[in-house]
Amino acid sequence: MMIGAARDREHPDDANPAGHHPVITRAVRARVLVSTSIAVDREDRVGAHIRARRPSALLLAAMMLLAGCGSSPPASRHDAPRLASYVALGDSYTAAPLVPRTNLDNGCLRSTHNYPSLVARDLDVADFADRSCSGASTTDLTSAQRAGVPPQLDALNRRTDLVTVGIGGNDFHVFGTIVDGCTRDRAADPAGAPCRAQMRASGSDRLLAVMPRITAAVTSALAEIRRRAPQAKVVVVGYPQIVPRSAPPAGACPQLPLARGDFSYAYGVNRALDAAVRAAATATGSTWVDIWSASRGHDICSPHPWINGSVTQPDRAAAYHPFGVEQRAVARLVERAVS
Repeated sequence: MMIGAARDREHPDDANPAGHHPVITRAVRARVLVSTSIAVDREDRVGAHIRARRPSALLLAAMMLLAGCGSSPPASRHDAPRLASYVALGDSYTAAPLVPRTNLDNGCLRSTHNYPSLVARDLDVADFADRSCSGASTTDLTSAQRAGVPPQLDALNRRTDLVTVGIGGNDFHVFGTIVDGCTRDRAADPAGAPCRAQMRASGSDRLLAVMPRITAAVTSALAEIRRRAPQAKVVVVGYPQIVPRSAPPAGACPQLPLARGDFSYAYGVNRALDAAVRAAATATGSTWVDIWSASRGHDICSPHPWINGSVTQPDRAAAYHPFGVEQRAVARLVERAVS
């Protein structure tokens, strides 16, 4: 994640949502390029074959009668419909940089074990395209993010029958302001709320003020997805809880070095962003996958975090980005939504 120029931090409501201020910082990107080669890909291969003799007609009737008295087996991934074409769209919370292994080819830093890849494998998708890219904003869905990274929606067509999308956090530099700008502000007043004070200096909260515009941008993108892929099931994936609801004990969370009063403020912005994206899903009749609720108790400062803190772990996750455990949890929720 990164913060824009000082002007952008002071006036996020005036920032261009197309501005490519990625959720992943340049420093993180540099460490990614140096260290990704040590990541190790692990594949699980499980197989079982069960044969049984055909029961007699009388025994079969008895078994059917007894089956009516029992509970049905839980749904499995094989209960999901066979998908012909799945396209994944999104930013770095979809790409999952440094979750082993990371593809460096075009700078999007997509993991081969991000949730789209896990879903595609689990559901045995015939044709899978992951167009997620670190640093993407809603504008990058319909415009080229940079040379070599075409508009993400170009991957859609009338054969596409599943689309997942997780986007919005890079618009107006929301994530970057919280994890980069607000953590730097701590030095000014460690016991206070210097970031909140700065964001509200003009009278209204400059980060919260852009949330309706994020909803509008995501709503427009979802409408375009439906136009290009009219047969597709569109699944909108929310953001996880990154920040704890209140400040932890003093010195207990070096992974997220906010001023004490800014923990509750950053939590509120984190939650408002997720709600803004959810509102777009509701407005367009898209399927919503609630990551916020699932990630409760797994914020950066928790004993079992789903999100990495301020220090990049080359064989696990980029700074302020999801661990593999979070991506696996998201994959299960998406599969449930599809089934």
